Amino acid sequence: MDLVDYDQKAYDDLVADFEKFSSELNVKDIRYIPISALLGDNVVDKSENMPWYDGRTLLSTLENIHIASDENMEDARFPIQTVIRPHSKEYHDFRGYAGKVASGVFKKGDKVKLLPSTFESVISGIHSLDGELEEAFPPMSVCLTLEDDLDLSRGDMIVKLDSEPDAQQEFEAMICWLNQNTAATRAKYYLKHTSNEVRAMIKESVYKLNINTMEREEQPADIKMNDILRVKIKTTKPILADAYRDNRTSGSFILIDETTHETVAAGMILD
Repeated sequence: MDLVDYDQKAYDDLVADFEKFSSELNVKDIRYIPISALLGDNVVDKSENMPWYDGRTLLSTLENIHIASDENMEDARFPIQTVIRPHSKEYHDFRGYAGKVASGVFKKGDKVKLLPSTFESVISGIHSLDGELEEAFPPMSVCLTLEDDLDLSRGDMIVKLDSEPDAQQEFEAMICWLNQNTAATRAKYYLKHTSNEVRAMIKESVYKLNINTMEREEQPADIKMNDILRVKIKTTKPILADAYRDNRTSGSFILIDETTHETVAAGMILD
């Protein structure tokens, strides 16, 4: 703000311009703070040069901003990373499902569904490095045991009965292309989603987004590094996914080149 002599109109004009730009991004919580990084105005202490601003300083905003809503605590998702079978005399009947809680809360005694098999069971125990727990929530890494001895494997998912993800084999997503090599429609990739990995292809490029003007280039001829675009993706088998706006963990994925094993794109699944 020191470059514009702390002028309120210059600040208001910038806010108005960004409001217009961000209105198409579905970003609901934006904070505007006029600062001078050079002189420290409104960084730690309130600025005497901008009496017209009555909001928080940058430091106060960072210390008090609410971010818990970033975690989805409603839709319980537990992607299985590995199955633990000790094969010892002490634990000869033990079968545990280890992973990281992606969203929601799991408690002992909860009725759950196991996907994609659709079998149902009850959580009999929640184990961690610190011992047994009564509940688990994001981003805890735990081992769940069930009342029933079921054959599950990496990539399967444990969910609550009242909130199940969609099993999707074709879906639309926004992706950011991260590789120097251009993408080719119908080229084959590995798609890594939670703890699951399937083969996939970009079936169609719907449009490319111009991040400066928010204009859309329909059916772009090529996909280059740093391009952001909407695509249709098809997988060899269904993935258990949510829309990214509802669940950031089960709504996101990466694409991996089959030959080089480089991560070529990051994506967000759309409704």
